[in-house]
Amino acid sequence: MHQEVLMAGFGGQGIMLMGQMLAYAGMKEDKYVSWMPSYGPEQRGGTANCGVVLSDEPVGSPVVTEPTLCVVMNRPSLMKFRDAVQKDGYLFINSSLVDDSVQRDDIEVFSISVTDEADAMGNTRVANMIMLGAVSTVTGVVPFERLKAVLSEVLPPARHSLIPINEQALELGRELVQD
Repeated sequence: MHQEVLMAGFGGQGIMLMGQMLAYAGMKEDKYVSWMPSYGPEQRGGTANCGVVLSDEPVGSPVVTEPTLCVVMNRPSLMKFRDAVQKDGYLFINSSLVDDSVQRDDIEVFSISVTDEADAMGNTRVANMIMLGAVSTVTGVVPFERLKAVLSEVLPPARHSLIPINEQALELGRELVQD
C-alpha cells in the first residue's frame, strides 16, 4: 500500500488537522508516514495544504505532487489540484463552497456539502471531520475507527471537550457516503 494524499483549502478549515489525523492513524497502523504542511503567504484566510504519504515501505520523499487521493475544501484548491490526481485516484470536493464540476473520467469524484452539513450540526468548524469520515470510509486509507481513536492524541488537552462533536462529524461523513 502506498497512498499520497493532498488536502487543501484556506486557513481555518482544519486542513492541517485532517493531515495530522491521517498521519497519526497511519503510524498506529504501523505504516511509514510523512506529513508536510504548506501555507500561503497570507496571514489569515490564506491558502493551506498538506501532503501525507502512507506506505508499507519507507517514504522516500514527503512531497506530494501527484496524489492518489485529494481533498479540496474551496474553489481555488480545486482549480490548483484537480488535474494533479493520479489516474484511478480519488477527488473529494466540498460542494458547499465549490460548484464546479470535474470533467475527468479516470478518477472517482465525490462532491459532499460538508460545510452545510457542519452548519446543520451547529458548528461549521467540523466540516473537515465530516470530510475525513467520508474519505476514510470510501478509500480505506486508514481504518475509520482508528481516526476516532487518534482524536485525543491530535487535539490538545484544552480542546478535548470538542472530541464528542468531532466524533459525531466523522460518523456523519461515513453515513453520507454509505447512503
